[in-house]
Amino acid sequence: QVQLVESGGGLVQSGGSLRLSCAASGSTFSMGWYRQVPGKQRELVAGISSGTIYADFVKGRFTISRDNAKNTVFLQMNSLKPEDTAVYFCNAISSNYGSLYESWGQGTQVTVSS
Repeated sequence: QVQLVESGGGLVQSGGSLRLSCAASGSTFSMGWYRQVPGKQRELVAGISSGTIYADFVKGRFTISRDNAKNTVFLQMNSLKPEDTAVYFCNAISSNYGSLYESWGQGTQVTVSS
């Protein structure tokens, strides 16, 4: 199971941009970003493996990418809206001796002011 370290959250005005980064301690099959607000379930924002997947509410605004050499995934968030305010969590799927493992980062707060 890999360890994940996130960075890049913060406070930004509506319409602004932020870039999240997540570095894994080892190689992974897939990585992604989820977000959660108090009282609601954690939801998928974007994922990347051989391809990419996005939640409908971020299509055209967010871009996920990865640097395989550095085991790092990025989430470029543009045209941010107040409703994007949440704690963003990095997620990774890795394997070890034929078993799959899921890892989570500690979460990074993103706050978008109106």
